[in-house]
Amino acid sequence: MSNKHRDLGDEQAHIDHAYRRLDEMRERADQMLRAALGSEGGRISTPAAVEERETAVRTALMRLEQLDIGREPLCFGRIDQAGGDAFHLGRLAVASAEHDPLIVDWRAPVAEPFYRATGRHPLGLRRRRHFLAEGRRLLAIEDEHFGVEGEAPGDGPGEGRGDGDESGLGLVGTGVLLAALERSRTGRMRDIVATVQREQDEIIRAPLPGVLVVQGGPGTGKTAVALHRAAYLLYTHRFPLERQGVLVVGPNPLFLTYISHVLPSLGETGVALTTVEGLRPEVRARRTEPVAVARVKGDARMARVISRAVRNRQRALPAEVQVGLEGHTVRLSRDLTATVVAIAQRRPGTHNSRRRVVEAQLWKRLHHQWQAAAERRQRSGLGDSLEMTVEDLRGHLRRRPEVLAALDRMWPVLTPQQLLHDLFGAPALIRLASHGVLDPDEEKLLERERSEAVDEVQWASADIPLLDEAAVLLGGLPDRAKKRDGSGDGTPRGYGHIVVDEAQDLSPMGLRMLSRRSISGSMTIVGDLGQATGAIAPDKWDDVDSHLPGRHRLAMLTVNYRTPSEIMDLAAGVLAVAAPELSAPDSVRSSGHQPLVQEVPSVALAKEVADAAAGFAVGDAGLVGIICPPSLISAVEDALQAGGVVYGEPDRGGLDETITLVPVEVCKGLEFDSIVVVEPAAVVEESPQGHRALFVALTRATQNLTVLHARALPPGMNPVS
Repeated sequence: MSNKHRDLGDEQAHIDHAYRRLDEMRERADQMLRAALGSEGGRISTPAAVEERETAVRTALMRLEQLDIGREPLCFGRIDQAGGDAFHLGRLAVASAEHDPLIVDWRAPVAEPFYRATGRHPLGLRRRRHFLAEGRRLLAIEDEHFGVEGEAPGDGPGEGRGDGDESGLGLVGTGVLLAALERSRTGRMRDIVATVQREQDEIIRAPLPGVLVVQGGPGTGKTAVALHRAAYLLYTHRFPLERQGVLVVGPNPLFLTYISHVLPSLGETGVALTTVEGLRPEVRARRTEPVAVARVKGDARMARVISRAVRNRQRALPAEVQVGLEGHTVRLSRDLTATVVAIAQRRPGTHNSRRRVVEAQLWKRLHHQWQAAAERRQRSGLGDSLEMTVEDLRGHLRRRPEVLAALDRMWPVLTPQQLLHDLFGAPALIRLASHGVLDPDEEKLLERERSEAVDEVQWASADIPLLDEAAVLLGGLPDRAKKRDGSGDGTPRGYGHIVVDEAQDLSPMGLRMLSRRSISGSMTIVGDLGQATGAIAPDKWDDVDSHLPGRHRLAMLTVNYRTPSEIMDLAAGVLAVAAPELSAPDSVRSSGHQPLVQEVPSVALAKEVADAAAGFAVGDAGLVGIICPPSLISAVEDALQAGGVVYGEPDRGGLDETITLVPVEVCKGLEFDSIVVVEPAAVVEESPQGHRALFVALTRATQNLTVLHARALPPGMNPVS
């Protein structure tokens, strides 16, 4: 790669022209916004005019957001076709005043050879050119030629052959790629649009329909690929995806913050980002519960338990209820209420919506009783009774306490929280709902002390999918406004495409929760079985696919761009214990730094951790992460504070500080320049999947890894000699 390339000046001039046009596009969008905001001026506003103005404002704001690429370079490459045409590629399309393309959007079909062409299959290219830029300034150029007749390879400084990848991994633009990989981390994921490799591009541009499952080990770029795929699909299938929406689901809020800048940098700002728990914003998970409990709650059998729990609340009265009415007595007998409940159960609809059926049937049958009693009274010569319609009877009875109690006993109107609060707080209800589905030990795990009020219940993460399951069965409350998460009948909002990261950690119930939000079964599922650290860890992707809609296809990412070979050599031993059927991905580079694995006295462990992290920070080793098991978090915090070390935490400063203390359970998907891993034996013991959690922790670094331990290292954790 050369910063003295003969075409550097010409390419800089072209990029400068494109930036001037981009500035003009932004100015036009800003003028549109100002015009729309000022369009009300003194005129009488009709509803149509207000709607037109709001549409214009939304359109202008969306356009401004699309044109805001921040400090990232607009243009990152160029392709020269064998036929003579040339195209500059970038983050978004920019045209000249004459409507000639200055920059082609990277997602356009003509840009595909930039990522796919090889020496054997040039895809019509004569030359591929990679730019290394900083903002608007072009720093260097790297060329790859594809053996066009009459042109000598390597013509010009920094130029090379299209099939000259020395790694053997089929990489393209290796100079730009390695320069990007060597950059210090900032606490925010960067896009990889300039360095996407062939196997990544094949996934990004894969067809929309169905479920695409992507298996990728640490550092393979699976998260970035999934986000770029979301941007590509929105570009290629703007209608209907812009209307239906695209949803990205991540493992935790810290991870969402980490990836939040990627899609905006690619010109897409309308994508929803959330966790599984965030899909039910009215409930917050505050409770920590044992892994065994989470495992039962996450099991797919719980769908049947919840369905039964709802049906078990639809029941006849255990004893007759008598109600006086205008000199007569009407009786809510067991047989009558059983008939009413059976009729309502046969009707379609959600549980709460069928309460109206129960009431209508009850009023009808009680009216028959009243009429019969009135007729008997008249035949007996005891006088005439008042005329009474079904509606009259309803008006008399609907607020009587004994009638309301009977209705609530027969067919209560329930929220999901009330259903689960009642279920888990009553062993008898658990046994009734789970008989023949769960074994007695599993039933016992579901029990918990009943709270005084449903608002006081402390929910756990594993409860959220169960609440969602219940919400669909129950439906919304009568006459209640639509909820943020979906419609008033309990149906959650659907999306045209759903991207799920770290999918291997989702329980079957969590997967069901996502599946019901997919309009057409179009999903991108990315993860790594070797990093499965949830309560239920799948051994194969079929275990995940069985809970997802539609047809599935599997793609593999095999190249590790982030983790140096020295660190992967150490981590591979842990992977061999955690998931012997899996192989570690091939690293494209080495850092020249062997991992430091050091034993220290237990009394000095926390201080040594603080000193090691501070040493990395002082040495300008980029972003530093301390990955710690839960039992040692407090001790390490005390040591950092005692040493005057400034650090951030996921819920305080996050990744904005140079040093971040990260509990091992939330480190997945993050990356740091330097990592200190604390007490591997404790990481293994305190994590549901043990060695897989340790494998995750060891592979977060892009440059340096230090492992400090006082206890014996777990199996597979052997320092590289």
